[in-house]
Amino acid sequence: MADPQTHDRTDLIQPNAANRYEVGKGDLPLSCPMPGMYLWNSHPKVYLPIHKTGEAKCPYCGAEYFVKDFDPDDEEMRRLSRREP
Repeated sequence: MADPQTHDRTDLIQPNAANRYEVGKGDLPLSCPMPGMYLWNSHPKVYLPIHKTGEAKCPYCGAEYFVKDFDPDDEEMRRLSRREP
């Protein structure tokens, strides 16, 4: 059954609608599906370690994510990617 809170919303992205997504520091920590995607017909949320290489692939749906302007020495990216406070 569709989620009544998101069923009629037109501003949400369909999960798995694309195979490759460009993300930025504001999207960290990165999870798939991302906030702003429909969740009721997708897979469980999984956090992806994109801060290591600038790229990550979801083990559930195969969606690929990459960080725009990735810098492997960026301390802020490592800090933002941590799930712990």
